[in-house]
Amino acid sequence: MSTRETSNLSEEIKIDDEFILIRFQNDTAENLTYKRQVKTGLIQFHFGLKGKAKFIFNQGNYTLDLMEEKSLLFYNPEKELPLDVILEPKSWVISILISIKKFHGLFTADADHIPFLSEQNKDRKYYGEENITPSMAIVLNQMFHYSLNPSIKNLYYKGKGYELLSLFFNKNEDPNAEQCPFLIDEENVQRIKKAKEIIIANMAEPPGLEELAHQVGLNLKKLKAGFKQIYGDTVYGFLFDYKMEYARNLLDSGSYNVNEVGLKIGYSTASHFIAAFKKKYNTTPKKYLLEKSL
Repeated sequence: MSTRETSNLSEEIKIDDEFILIRFQNDTAENLTYKRQVKTGLIQFHFGLKGKAKFIFNQGNYTLDLMEEKSLLFYNPEKELPLDVILEPKSWVISILISIKKFHGLFTADADHIPFLSEQNKDRKYYGEENITPSMAIVLNQMFHYSLNPSIKNLYYKGKGYELLSLFFNKNEDPNAEQCPFLIDEENVQRIKKAKEIIIANMAEPPGLEELAHQVGLNLKKLKAGFKQIYGDTVYGFLFDYKMEYARNLLDSGSYNVNEVGLKIGYSTASHFIAAFKKKYNTTPKKYLLEKSL
């Protein structure tokens, strides 16, 4: 498997002074690398939503894996820890870089459950690995599946960045209990993830909502509400966006014509596919390919 650097892998969002969020999305079939300087005194949080990432330290002498549904925390007050990351195919990661000063300001003086906030630990290096909770997974998924006006994108990410940190340090077992009781059950979260996998695997002929709910063992109301909360869209709204992105990748490959791409994602006629593609990207597949070649 080859590895290459690409500028399309990441998106960096400034949440606040000394508080940066980086969104990594490798939907390709190859390893991609990302490198960034990180000044001394910044705490690093890394959340693996999907796939696998490898963090490289000391010029390749030491590596650390970030697995799916795991989080890593790094802090070293004495030396820089530059980001040198390899994202494996189909991997999604959210990283947060925040200064120790900014981080201290987020919590009250009685936050004793946060180990490196204590007086004896604040100047020591720190490493931690934890599971991502269902509540954190919901927020992370929402960062990759959102339909918002670009003008409020930073505001949206700002809220999600703070929400993610609060859930990371929240020691309650049921942090979602008030807002969405059925999602505190890990089994129900897995059922909704299964529903997503089913519609993707059958994108050309997806099951109806009632049938999908039956297949994953949820009632229709819970399926619709849970899917919206985790993925930020309706079942078929999510599937439409996925199909259009999949179609765009097929067109980019140069291996299929417009009619073949439409058939692969479930459109019986080229005209229906062209209309759907134009609705999503405000251009036709033919014009899209022409613009790519210019």
